[in-house]
Amino acid sequence: MSLATSAGASRYRRHLTPKQMEAEVFSRVVRGLRETMDQPGSIAQARAIADTRRLWDAVLSCVLDPANQLPAPLRAQIAGLARVVLRECEAEAPDAAFLIEINEQMAAALWS
Repeated sequence: MSLATSAGASRYRRHLTPKQMEAEVFSRVVRGLRETMDQPGSIAQARAIADTRRLWDAVLSCVLDPANQLPAPLRAQIAGLARVVLRECEAEAPDAAFLIEINEQMAAALWS
């Protein structure tokens, strides 16, 4: 990445809300999954699935934290979704289309 690109990216991030930054993380995971859809079982897809798993591990950890400010019912729903995604990531042949859909929905919700 060039210095100019880095500076531009830095300016872009300064104008994002925390929710929008979170949406960007979900979008980045989606891009990784999409790029490897036609490469099932490849190292690249394994990395994309691992990135998805790390993201959802963090999501689950955050919503289980008692200090989290989200309403308890919403936290419970997100925790349930996180467990489903993590289970899919651990499958022998994870359904990339399903993971893409869930991550796109989360990104869209955070952008709204």
